[in-house]
Amino acid sequence: MSKRKLKVISGATAVKSCRVTAVGMEDAPDDRKHQRPSSSSLTPSATGDIGVIESITLKNFMCHHLLGPFQFGSNVNFIVGNNGSGKSAILTALIVGLGGKATVTNRGASLKDFVKTNENAADITINLKNRGPDAYKRDVYGDCISIEHRIFSDGSRNCRLKSKSGQLISNKKEELTGILDHFNIQLDNPVSILNQEMSKQFLHSKSESDKYKFFMKATLLEQMRRDYVHIKLTKTVTRQQVERQEESLKDLKQEFLQKKERYEKLPSFSEIKVVLENLKKAMAWCLVKEKEQLVRQLKEDIENEANNYKHQENLQLCQTKVTQVEKKLQCIKSRVTSMKKEQESLSKDNLNLKEQVKAISKAHKEQELVYFRALNKLKQSEQEQNLLEEKIKKAKTSASLNNEEETEYSAQQKKISSLKEQLAELEKKCSQLNEEIKNKHQALYKGKEERDKLRLEERNIQVLYESKLRRKNQVLASRSNKLKRFGDHVPDLLGAITEAYATGRFLKRPVGPIGACISLKDPMLAVAVECCLRSFMKAFCCDNYKDEVVLQELMSQYYPRGNRPQIIVSPFSEKVYNIHGRKAHNQEYPSVLDIITASSPVIINCLIDMRGIESILIIREKDKARRVMQQGRPPKNCREAFTVEGDQVYPNRYYTSDISMAKYLGGDLESEISMLESDLENHQAQLSRFQLHVTSVTEDIVSMESELNSTIMTLKKTLVSVNQVKAAITELENAGEEHIDDISSLEEVAQENRQKIEAEKQTVHEAKTELDNHQRTAEDIESKYSSVRDRIDQLSEDTEPLMDEQLKLEAECAKHKRTLKILENKLKAHEDNIQAMRSDITQREEELQEYVAKATEISPERQQVTRSPKSIDAEITRLQKKLEVYESNHGEHEHVVREYAEVLTLYKEKTNQVRDLRRFIDRLDSIMSDRQSRYKTMRPSRSDANYTSTTF
Repeated sequence: MSKRKLKVISGATAVKSCRVTAVGMEDAPDDRKHQRPSSSSLTPSATGDIGVIESITLKNFMCHHLLGPFQFGSNVNFIVGNNGSGKSAILTALIVGLGGKATVTNRGASLKDFVKTNENAADITINLKNRGPDAYKRDVYGDCISIEHRIFSDGSRNCRLKSKSGQLISNKKEELTGILDHFNIQLDNPVSILNQEMSKQFLHSKSESDKYKFFMKATLLEQMRRDYVHIKLTKTVTRQQVERQEESLKDLKQEFLQKKERYEKLPSFSEIKVVLENLKKAMAWCLVKEKEQLVRQLKEDIENEANNYKHQENLQLCQTKVTQVEKKLQCIKSRVTSMKKEQESLSKDNLNLKEQVKAISKAHKEQELVYFRALNKLKQSEQEQNLLEEKIKKAKTSASLNNEEETEYSAQQKKISSLKEQLAELEKKCSQLNEEIKNKHQALYKGKEERDKLRLEERNIQVLYESKLRRKNQVLASRSNKLKRFGDHVPDLLGAITEAYATGRFLKRPVGPIGACISLKDPMLAVAVECCLRSFMKAFCCDNYKDEVVLQELMSQYYPRGNRPQIIVSPFSEKVYNIHGRKAHNQEYPSVLDIITASSPVIINCLIDMRGIESILIIREKDKARRVMQQGRPPKNCREAFTVEGDQVYPNRYYTSDISMAKYLGGDLESEISMLESDLENHQAQLSRFQLHVTSVTEDIVSMESELNSTIMTLKKTLVSVNQVKAAITELENAGEEHIDDISSLEEVAQENRQKIEAEKQTVHEAKTELDNHQRTAEDIESKYSSVRDRIDQLSEDTEPLMDEQLKLEAECAKHKRTLKILENKLKAHEDNIQAMRSDITQREEELQEYVAKATEISPERQQVTRSPKSIDAEITRLQKKLEVYESNHGEHEHVVREYAEVLTLYKEKTNQVRDLRRFIDRLDSIMSDRQSRYKTMRPSRSDANYTSTTF
């Protein structure tokens, strides 16, 4: 990832004091500092050349691979740059590089937090000017002091102080402290170094007492007051210790007198020692004799075990039985296998025949349907022929109709034709109206669908608008209280938890929310971490279920049911889990566990249990994430990964993040507020556009409904006219039904119908023949299918007894094999026992040799012992106790002499120490009284001077 460029702007219009000041556009909002008055003997150029920072170089510090070297001017310097470009890193490196603690920087809890991820160490090089009459060891360091600081990933560090030529002068912390004191560089003084948190606290504070406290701290009066209090407390403790030393001195004097008395009355006890030495020699050879008897017994036991062949015989007999059963089992298995193969073959034939039976049966049913359909058609044609013949007979008998009736019939036919034309026009009009109604229905449906869709989108935008508005209010509230990022009620809830814990309602105080208890080593990965943890950012941790019940009760006062933060119950531990075998292994990409730090091991353990953060990698680029996780085997123990945009990557799928900005871990509140305000304006504009569009669509829907109702009324009127015309046509047709049909045309129709009946009879005969063929084929296939089924059933019946016998033989074989295994184990145990006994006897023989060697050292000549070791040991114990009693009463000669000399020396030293401490305390009392009176005089004057200098 490319790093942003830094700009260092030097001004030549101000004079720099001898204090070290570093100002960043991000870390110190106000660069104005009160300069201390310089001595009249120093010129401005001289004061500017003492302790001024010439340059600084950073390597692998925080999230930067290499920064610098930055050359600073001799006066005021301004460092500007975009967020993440390294302004805060430079200020933090100045504090750490000059020996400051990590907590002073407000950027990390430990020095290891400043080492870049996946790096072993970070380097800081600072060059200080050392010119002028007040230079520090000018002859040793020269015109420039180079401070090289190295911070290791385990939290340790070392410092090397070099001269201008690069020669190593010292690597001790005391030397660096001396340089800082000489140049008056105060790392913890806000006048020298004003970090971001201290500046916010100072600027936002409206209390005069807070500003006075800031003044006390800046002028070191507060430090002086604490030193005085500490000295008083130390003096009181020292006085108490002196009093206790005086009390113990009395006891020491009494002990000295006792030692002196024992020293003067020291007796002799050499005779008891001689007897005790003789007993020890006898005891040594007695133990040798006991060991020799044990070795002989072991040899006899080994010989008896080696001549026992019972286990080999049982093993051979069992192996014979196993071989016989396996032969029978193999024969049964071969018969069962052949039957199963035949059964599988018949099963395939059975399936084929079954499919053929289904196909033939289907074809038979279809042909049967064709046959009955043709037969019904033939019967219908014959009935029509009978009706035609009757009609012809009636027509011939009615041939005497007159001409007037024929004229009336013609007039009716003309009127019917006219009405039919009118009916056709009306039906055409109805069809057009129906089509028009259908189109208007579709248009109305589309309009309502569009309106519903617009209303749904409007509601979604309204919900999004309200969510952004709530988020904006939370961010605005979090300016003064970061906990409000996690909910408006979180500060009140934490206050209730603290109060409940103080009253003893909790066994262990719950921890949370988790997001407020963690911080990132790289702030640019905030979106990735939040996408990984999701709902766990607002969760709480409890040690036990009793505490969970109490916490649920407290949450019910601030949250409705179903909308409460998650509670995770797990026993608290003071140490982080050992995840050495479960952690994802990749040297290039860190895991989520590597990039977060927590205020308590409970948080880390909870995230390991619930989310498995040790097995989730952070891979910044999307392409690299896809290549690492999906193009090949993922890293060991890695189950998923996240990109810097929050995309979630699995070995077989990829999810794009719906979060564009960190809600809980983000540090730039103003940027987030501006983005939220911009989003709110966009959503408000979208809501206005949607409301106008919905209004327009609603008006169109009302207009279309009006036109549709008008068209429906027109259609109803047209249908009434159609029904009237149809009724008139029906009436005229019924009146003309009695007209005599044309006899010749009826006879022609009858002749055509006879030919049609002959053709249909031929079709029925052919269909009947085809149906009989299908019937015979179906019977043949059914017969084959039944025979195959009978054979399969027969094979199943024959296989069952063979399978039962196979199971019995397998059970018997398994039983014999288990017995064989047991016998093999017994034989092996027997052999191992013999081998162990042989090893034991070898060891016993070696021990015997050692005992003989030791006994020879104690007494070169072997002694014949008749007593048992127990009686000799009892005699030795008795004499030792007697000797101890004798020594306790009188003591050893050397020991008594040594104790007397030690007590005499200690008594003299303690007496001198008490006398010196008394003198020191008295002198300290007089010094403290004088200095405290001066402090009380100086404090008001400094306060008035500061008030005068800071009044605008």
